[in-house]
Amino acid sequence: MAHARRPGLLARLRAVAADPNSLRKWCVVANDGIIATAGILEGFAGAGASHATLVTAATSATVAGMLSAGGSEWAEAAAEREAQLATAEEEAADIARQPAVERAELAAHYEAKGLTPELASEVAGQLMARDALDVQLESEHGILEVMSHADVVRAGVGSAVAYTLGATIPLMITLTVAVTVEAPAILVAALVSLMVTSVVGARTGHMSLRRTITRTLVVGISTMGVSYLVGKLVF
Repeated sequence: MAHARRPGLLARLRAVAADPNSLRKWCVVANDGIIATAGILEGFAGAGASHATLVTAATSATVAGMLSAGGSEWAEAAAEREAQLATAEEEAADIARQPAVERAELAAHYEAKGLTPELASEVAGQLMARDALDVQLESEHGILEVMSHADVVRAGVGSAVAYTLGATIPLMITLTVAVTVEAPAILVAALVSLMVTSVVGARTGHMSLRRTITRTLVVGISTMGVSYLVGKLVF
């Protein structure tokens, strides 16, 4: 069965970088990096930690969060790819065993979309003749293209990079600001960064800008505030 040649690596990377769904997802992951790292630092700052301790905490949180975000996304993408491959194998077996039944199911699919029985049957026949497996995967399972190994790797790396970019913001504040003002500086930097990522996420996802910013800031302020109070109360 012939398949269209996949685009090159650079072309696929450009497509992923320009994809609104990917950008929105990466913004969410970056927000996680900002909030989680800033929250940890606020907790340590509330406990009166030294500059060295804050730098260690920020670095550890960034590295651990990067590995966790990238690893979990990679595992999820790998599991999805395995499910798609299993579905493709099952559909290929069904097509080989009972092609007439599969064609009838495809025709019924297009009839349900409003085509006449005659036109639906003709469309199904032409599509089955061109690429029976691809059309069955799309019509029955919504799979436009089975994920490749490269897609799985990109998913994990993309999330890891997005988390690191977010976590680097409070980390850089810790490295460059005096310990006496680190807590408010981290808070301000985190809130500004969250607003920027919220704007990008809302614009690419065609969501309400006001509600997106409000939700993100509420979560961020609450997380950092509670973390700071815990540091104050425990130590």
